[in-house]
Amino acid sequence: MKKAYLNWSSGKDAAMSLYKVCKEGEYSVEKLVTTVNTEFNRISMHGVRIELLQKQAECLDLPLHQIELHGEISMQKYNEVMEVETNKLLDEGFTHSIFGDIFLEDLKRYREKQLEKIGAKAVFPLWNRNTKELVEEFISSGFKAIVVCVNNEKLDKSFCGRTIDSDFLNDLPEGVDPCGENGEFHTFVFDGPIFKEPVDFKIGEMVEKYYKPVEELEDDCFTTNQKSWDTSFMYCDLLLD
Repeated sequence: MKKAYLNWSSGKDAAMSLYKVCKEGEYSVEKLVTTVNTEFNRISMHGVRIELLQKQAECLDLPLHQIELHGEISMQKYNEVMEVETNKLLDEGFTHSIFGDIFLEDLKRYREKQLEKIGAKAVFPLWNRNTKELVEEFISSGFKAIVVCVNNEKLDKSFCGRTIDSDFLNDLPEGVDPCGENGEFHTFVFDGPIFKEPVDFKIGEMVEKYYKPVEELEDDCFTTNQKSWDTSFMYCDLLLD
């Protein structure tokens, strides 16, 4: 099998990618890789505490490689850090990098290009899957996840802290992707068929955060205008139980 690491966000799409590659047997996933925000000591974007991330990896019985990034890092600096960290993984014999992306084509091209530069290959087990069918499979397979972040421009704050289940899907407004693939919401997976035991946690406070837009960031195949990003998010804090 091909030695691979999985880009682990702590959420459901990463969990489904791991579940799928483990069943298919083409790749040997031997490490989880997660970027963490050093300003807050939390997972980038998802806002989950590092101790929850580490407990999650322990329950998955996989080693964890944390990549530390400052909260206001530029795209250039981000690429530099990721290249250094990825080269460390290549030195350990890893050849493939697995992602949970589903249909964001520009992001897929960006990931492939960055890895090609250093001789690694990107793998997308969920690519072009129907997102409603995918999240229904996630639920029916026995996974359990909680919503830890919602984009206030896309979802009511009441969705934050809810469990991903059929009621959650039925309540989603029209235009919101069932997997949150457009950044509508993020999740933390705490149990499922790939876990040796559930992650025990308790729900803390709900926190609303606002982010100041910064300059346009450009790459040859990936352009993000952060001035157009939504900047208001609600987070559900999780604590180790």
